Amino acid sequence: MDLTPRTWRKSSYSGANSGNCVEVAGAPYDGAARTVAVRDSRDPHGPALAFTPAGWQAFTRRINGAAKIRS
Repeated sequence: MDLTPRTWRKSSYSGANSGNCVEVAGAPYDGAARTVAVRDSRDPHGPALAFTPAGWQAFTRRINGAAKIRS
């Protein structure tokens, strides 16, 4: 999947000096559905994870649930 023409947005949770930054972009997939792509902002030419909208929702719910457990 070619993600180069996408507009990437840096996570609002990434601080100015934080080394743990991710970027997110929406991308067309199969002409109809959409894909949410995630990459490491320190390695913009490296690999990216691609999620369906439902998969992205499940992923973020799981992360948010884990964060609540740790706090």
